Amino acid sequence: MFSKFFILLFIFINFLPNLYANEKKLIINRLINIHNITFNFEQITNEKKEIGICILVFDNKLKCKYKDSMQKEVLINGKTLVVSQKRYNKNYFYPIANTMFVNILNKKKLINLIEKSSYKIKKNIELSYVDENNKRIITFFEKENYNLIGWKVSDQLQNNIFFSLKIISINNEHDPIIFKIPLIN
Repeated sequence: MFSKFFILLFIFINFLPNLYANEKKLIINRLINIHNITFNFEQITNEKKEIGICILVFDNKLKCKYKDSMQKEVLINGKTLVVSQKRYNKNYFYPIANTMFVNILNKKKLINLIEKSSYKIKKNIELSYVDENNKRIITFFEKENYNLIGWKVSDQLQNNIFFSLKIISINNEHDPIIFKIPLIN
């Protein structure tokens, strides 16, 4: 009986990493065929909840419209992040090069992050990665179809941001003009 336990334990220990590697490969294969996604989102930053809709185009383009009184929009094109408050005609510009968020917008970096992440399965698949500066990013994927469903990061101001998404469409045509960076006001 004791030897059967060790045999099962040995099989389990050797099988589990292969299972995780296979799951990661399935996630990566899913991502390879995705050029853009349109999705509804819920963002929680330090317990403040915001909702809206986004278009993510690989590589490095994102446009989000928030459903709020400020008519907030977030635009990322390349290395620049712009937060606009349409109601007050204000634009705020930020670099994104040193943030963990850039790993999600760039497909090669996202795939690299997935490959290097530790794997956890709960309600969904959680992939956790900590970089050399001790910054952590957790990406979430559905178990059934391996779609990206969210991420959790800390920004430059040490705000904890949880971003969940529900995909509306994949690989639609989008006018490139929507990713044009506005002028500095």
